[in-house]
Amino acid sequence: GEATVPKVTVITRKAYGGAYDVMASKHLRGDFNYAWPTAEIAVMGAKGAVEILYRSELDQPEKIAARTKDYEDRFTNPFVAAEKGFIDEVIQPRSTRKRVARAFASLRGKRLTNPWKKHDNIPL
Repeated sequence: GEATVPKVTVITRKAYGGAYDVMASKHLRGDFNYAWPTAEIAVMGAKGAVEILYRSELDQPEKIAARTKDYEDRFTNPFVAAEKGFIDEVIQPRSTRKRVARAFASLRGKRLTNPWKKHDNIPL
């Protein structure tokens, strides 16, 4: 989180909760954040979230399955994250190398300094 080097992230699969945040996300000053269309970006996985939110319906598997599908459709796709500004762009897997190379080329002269502090407070 305190690195001053260029930070480029490509989310290819699952990025949930705090693990997503600390992996060079926009929340920790990541420079470029891309995601593949298959990426899942959410607070937590659909199954776990539904089991917490709708625990009173756990004895009804059909309802739970429908709620899980709804959660996946509404929250775990990268387009929702892109809409909110957490991802710069949803890219096709075949263009990943070109996009990452272009991002690093644009960051070649990046200069960033953190304020001096006696003791660091890395995000834990």
